[in-house]
Amino acid sequence: MALWVFLTSMAVQAQHTTKEMEGSWAVTLRVQEPKPPFPYRSEEVSFKNPGGGFDLAGTLTIPEMAGRYPVAVLVTGSGPQNRDEELLGHKPFLVLADWLTRQGIAVLRYDDRGVAKSGGDFKTATTLDFATDAESAFDFLKKRPEIDSTKIGFIGHSEGGIIAPIVASHRPDVAFVVLMAGPGIAGEQILLLQSVLISQTENMDEKSIKANDKLRRDMYNILKKNKADAKAEQKLRVLFAGTDKKNAGDTSYHKMTEPEISAQIKNVTSPWFRCFLTLNPQDYLSQVKCPLLAINGSLDLQVPPRENLQAIEKAMIFGGNPNYTVEELPGLNHLFQHAATGSPGEYAKIEETISPSVLDMIAKWILKNVVH
Repeated sequence: MALWVFLTSMAVQAQHTTKEMEGSWAVTLRVQEPKPPFPYRSEEVSFKNPGGGFDLAGTLTIPEMAGRYPVAVLVTGSGPQNRDEELLGHKPFLVLADWLTRQGIAVLRYDDRGVAKSGGDFKTATTLDFATDAESAFDFLKKRPEIDSTKIGFIGHSEGGIIAPIVASHRPDVAFVVLMAGPGIAGEQILLLQSVLISQTENMDEKSIKANDKLRRDMYNILKKNKADAKAEQKLRVLFAGTDKKNAGDTSYHKMTEPEISAQIKNVTSPWFRCFLTLNPQDYLSQVKCPLLAINGSLDLQVPPRENLQAIEKAMIFGGNPNYTVEELPGLNHLFQHAATGSPGEYAKIEETISPSVLDMIAKWILKNVVH
């Protein structure tokens, strides 16, 4: 029996694959990647997170003609990412920003704190901290003369799809929110679901899947009951030792090495993981009053569509927000690529960065619900 712990957050699987394949993919120009000259203005910008005391760097693209435009702030998924949300040779946010700006919608995309040209420390930050970065971007745009200050909204992908509602829940001046594979259920539920789904897609045997699921649940319970990292580590090591003892007679059992155990413990006791584990999107989604679009691919294994979209719609109804659209898009994975199984292992192999129909859908929805 092969036994190990999946600790995937929304982007972790893809990040591991990136490290393994970056040599072969880093220089690849994907077919959708836009190339200059561009029919719009592009400006390098920076803005301060006043609470954090550091600057964030990004790119603001604005339609060429003079005027005041609606604008979308793009918010990346989990893991340290640059303004293009670059992974596996793909630059999803570059493609999305290019398309929207060509349709008359300005776009601000920025490097995560501590990444590329942005200041701050990524390693110590939580989802709630990243929400202050997104809100700082929002406030920065309020002062730009080319921007219609009444039409500033967010497009969040994956973890960005909970960061956007966190900001919108207490900022009534947010004009719109687009959730691309955004969470609707609590972090613990997402982690458990995605691990089972990915394991099944990768043909792991059912006995191992059930054993892994129980181990994960035991780990998460330890983390929730033990707020002190030292105490949590002690309990986790006892859990791992007990698991090893239980499977001592199984020749196919994979016993984690000490470096693997230390890495697992460091991961799950990090501020980000502890926060994400118990974060409930319902607390924020139910407070969002602006127009909201939530989309998921039917093959998304990282933020499963059925459970999350149902939860998002439930929050809209509970909060009394009538202006929402929730849609599951057939044949698309977590990155909104057309895929065979949805496995993270496919991301690098697919030439498409984002389905053109998704780009068109987002642009048309913003123009219909915000501009007109």
